[in-house]
Amino acid sequence: MAWIVLVVSGVLETVWAAALARSRGFTAVLPSVTFLVALVLSMAGLAYALRSIPVGTGYATWVGIGAVGTALYGMVALGEPTTAARLLCLVAIVAGVVGLKFLH
Repeated sequence: MAWIVLVVSGVLETVWAAALARSRGFTAVLPSVTFLVALVLSMAGLAYALRSIPVGTGYATWVGIGAVGTALYGMVALGEPTTAARLLCLVAIVAGVVGLKFLH
């Protein structure tokens, strides 16, 4: 159960990062509220997961999911460059996270 909560929390990290970008410095209400709710839920889920997952593995997994998700969001929704090198770097992050899970 802790791993499922951790993955959902990582996805929520992507949500709050995207909402932060759209909040225009917290001047847009809906993205600002979305940011706050997703941030609180993401942190709460991380805290819950870290009760049974080692902090190094859990935090790296959470950050990895959020970083990859946010980068993909930027490429797909915001038109950021999608290059082979960038995609390869994202694959490296995923491989590292998967490695941490299986070496846990």
